[in-house]
Amino acid sequence: MTATIPTDADAPQDRGSEQSIEQKAVAGLSQGALVRRRFVRHRFAMIALVVLILVILLAFTSVGTVVGGTGKLQAAPDGGLEVNGWRIPGWWPLNWWSAYPIVNNGMPTITLWPFSLGEHPFGQDTLGKDVFAQVMRGTQQSITVMFLVGITSLILGVLLGAVSGYFRGWSDALIMRFTDVIIIIPIIVIGSIFGRIFGGNAFVFGIFLGILSWTGLARLVRGDFLSLREREFVDAARVAGASDSRIIFRHILPNAVGVIIVNTTLLMSAAVLTEAALSFLGFGITPPDVSLGQIISEYREAFRTRPWLFWWPGLFIVTLALCINFIGDGLRDAFDPRQQSKVSQRRANRAVAAIPSIQGVQMVDVPTSGYDEERETDSFSGPPQAPTYSEHPLNDSDGGSGPRGDKDGQP
Repeated sequence: MTATIPTDADAPQDRGSEQSIEQKAVAGLSQGALVRRRFVRHRFAMIALVVLILVILLAFTSVGTVVGGTGKLQAAPDGGLEVNGWRIPGWWPLNWWSAYPIVNNGMPTITLWPFSLGEHPFGQDTLGKDVFAQVMRGTQQSITVMFLVGITSLILGVLLGAVSGYFRGWSDALIMRFTDVIIIIPIIVIGSIFGRIFGGNAFVFGIFLGILSWTGLARLVRGDFLSLREREFVDAARVAGASDSRIIFRHILPNAVGVIIVNTTLLMSAAVLTEAALSFLGFGITPPDVSLGQIISEYREAFRTRPWLFWWPGLFIVTLALCINFIGDGLRDAFDPRQQSKVSQRRANRAVAAIPSIQGVQMVDVPTSGYDEERETDSFSGPPQAPTYSEHPLNDSDGGSGPRGDKDGQP
């Protein structure tokens, strides 16, 4: 008969101490490290983040930017025109408000091979204005409005939602009824009014647009706070003497940060489209300043003859919106604890090697007695019969003469 005997070196260990491959891969990491790790491994989110950074750098370094002022044109000391405010110059020599001699019949001069920008890489309009400078200025306006809407909505939505969900009672009823009033008012209508009043200044326009966009975030934060305020760690902090503000900002708010960040990115993406739509209708950024939606609206009659006037502003609108959406999607997956990231084959092999193994066992041949062989044979040949001890001499090492395992000969 063949038996298996575990060796001492390969003795099995406690199986309860083993972990799955996913648990081995994230062992010892904090929650923040896990979120960063999941976000970095989201390919589309990382690509979108890189593209967004490149677009921001291109827009703000090429034609420069204007800090403060109204954005309107005024007389310059040299007799020309300049933008009201402090302008930081960029590396592109042309501006977005001057007319230049038409080159290449107004068509784009950019070439991919060999790569060259030319004098007007995005072409020119019928007046000779440089479309590249206009698109870069419009992209600046869209990015400014996007971040201002995100910051304003984040502050208002988190504060009002946290107060409403934590204190409940009359404060909850008052804030939620005010939220309902803001929700039922179309944002296009209010945005067009503010755009008509403050349309020349993207900074003011972005803040007023953000004041109208916080309602959805406030409702989500309120729902999270209503759930989290009943948790044990909040009761423990309250028993320890923590104030309400400390419980809100130090204990509950970090646990709701995932929902807040994801919703904020979606608001920023919607802000790009809203600003472009209002500018297209003539209620957003107004001339002499430039917006992407305004460029499309101004040249919509030339779609058949000069289509490049639509390609570039439309491309940057879509790029900004998609980048923010992909980043928000990556943040949603990163903050979701139910998401299981895929483990690479190399990490899987490394994790499997770290798991205690039961390899085994050593195969040895153990001599068996005739009595055992007869019992195995009898189990297949019929009912068991009483063994004849005289026919089966014992092989006891200590010289016993009785039946199996009995030295005194007693059955």
